[in-house]
Amino acid sequence: MEFLDWVVIAAYFGILLGLAWWVIRQSKDTADDYFLAGRNLGWFIVGASIFASNIGSEHLVGLAGSGCTDGVAMAHYELHAWCLLVLAWVLVPFYMRSQVFTMPEFLERRFNPTSRWVLSVISLVAYVLTKIAVGIFAGGIVFSVLLPEMRLGPLDAFWLGSILVIVLTGLYTVLGGLRAVAYTEALQTLILVFGSVLVTVFGLKALGGWDVLRDVCGSEMFNLWKPLVPEGVAATWAPVKNDQQMAWYFNDNYPWLSMLFCAPVIGLWYWCTDQYIVQRALGAPDEREARRGSIFAAFLKLLPVFIFIIPGMICFALAMKGAAGSGLEDKVQVIQQQLVGADGKIVRDNAQAAFPLLVKSILPAGVRGIVVAGLLAALMSSLAGVFNASATLFTMDFYSRLRPNTSQHQLVWIGRVATFVMVLIGLAWIPVIQGGKGLYDYLQGVQAYLAPPIFVVFFMGVFWKRLNGAGCLAALIVGFIMGLFRLAVDTPVKLGWSAGYPEGSFLWIVNNMFFQYYSILILIVSGIAMVVVSFMTRQPDYEKISGLTYGTVTEEHRQRSRSSWGFVDVAASTVVLLAILAAYLYFTGT
Repeated sequence: MEFLDWVVIAAYFGILLGLAWWVIRQSKDTADDYFLAGRNLGWFIVGASIFASNIGSEHLVGLAGSGCTDGVAMAHYELHAWCLLVLAWVLVPFYMRSQVFTMPEFLERRFNPTSRWVLSVISLVAYVLTKIAVGIFAGGIVFSVLLPEMRLGPLDAFWLGSILVIVLTGLYTVLGGLRAVAYTEALQTLILVFGSVLVTVFGLKALGGWDVLRDVCGSEMFNLWKPLVPEGVAATWAPVKNDQQMAWYFNDNYPWLSMLFCAPVIGLWYWCTDQYIVQRALGAPDEREARRGSIFAAFLKLLPVFIFIIPGMICFALAMKGAAGSGLEDKVQVIQQQLVGADGKIVRDNAQAAFPLLVKSILPAGVRGIVVAGLLAALMSSLAGVFNASATLFTMDFYSRLRPNTSQHQLVWIGRVATFVMVLIGLAWIPVIQGGKGLYDYLQGVQAYLAPPIFVVFFMGVFWKRLNGAGCLAALIVGFIMGLFRLAVDTPVKLGWSAGYPEGSFLWIVNNMFFQYYSILILIVSGIAMVVVSFMTRQPDYEKISGLTYGTVTEEHRQRSRSSWGFVDVAASTVVLLAILAAYLYFTGT
């Protein structure tokens, strides 16, 4: 990092804090304004905020790292832009009609109050296990690579970076609520995209161009279809890992069948039902702005393949080939020393540093400052989003129900306290993440255990009016218990328990089952539980759930929704789908 880089970073923080302060001064001391920005966010702010919230630590560290080790395989998750179209066209009408603050509150309207409480607990646990802890961890990774010499007493660059990201993010999040989060995220989106594009451009220049990248990486790393197309018959169906079957998978965590069926479930849960994402759409003034914001976010969601996965692959190619003739030979040797093991292959755990290593090694002064600002923007926007979502869930779904007469000012204050507590819990969880095989693998695994029951109750609840509150509770509780059981079994192993479980035992099978297969099992069990219990109990009151399921939508509801969209919305959605199809047609490994 040179002086010019620090000037650029200082300018970024100056603009960011200036914008945050301006937004904070416009805010009102009410729950509606603090948690949903007064329901006055336009489509551009909604879409940019959704994208910025999503593009955080798991992309800067984990996704680029997966690109370095497995090529475009993880692009399946990034091409879930179509899930945002499902949010825009299928669920936004129901959410906007309900006028809720939170996703658990929507379940209360659709099913019963207990469902709201259970989902709130699940969501808060999920945020602790994934978004908060992973965000803090990634902040430490970035700082430890870019500023390894930074130290304060017993705290090294990793911990100083983690703490710094929390403090700076918490400053404007606590004061300004969703309005400050959304507007600063719109700015951060622009900086992040621009900076990441620069990494790709300068990385390709150092390597020698796109053709060199394809040549060094080979067809395997450019094959998006490999996780979906079986290479054998018997082995690809096996749900439990063993050495003989490993040859049939593109790595030891993602068999083809699970990618085909499990990944879409996780995507639809995340993009369509997670408070962390949907809260931005709830902040829109009407259905039209919420839908267009979701479609705009779908456009932006197509970018990570090129601004995170490709840089990870560039880092792999530089580590394998070097950068002869570019004038960066000495700096690229640092990449090789960090990533390549004694066997001449990329060390999977070290690949998490691929993106910041690329930034440190191949970017000129000034440009590096822009990209580092983009890195910090992504880390901060992701954490800001989850801080605000956590505060909203705790305050509106727990505290306000226990103390219904609480003043608006008191609700805002409680939300700020809740944020601080979540941060402390997230810090305590970091050692578990460090014991895992990779940041992105960790995140996808935990989400795979928590997503299925939530997916079931939202989508089955919207499409099938006969399902009731008892069935919803059964699905949530059974699915949540199964997910926590798997986490309890996995955690000792991730923490380095040397003895492990006896091979062939029940706990060994649970621990070694591919996490996607276990996720599918949770999905099936949760769905069956919801249907069976619903039909064993009485049907819901259809008058109370009017407009909350397709079977109870009135003609007035249909006309109102139809008037909220036109040709532009349909055309934009079609372009997103065509872009996804083009990606699958290009990345075939040929």
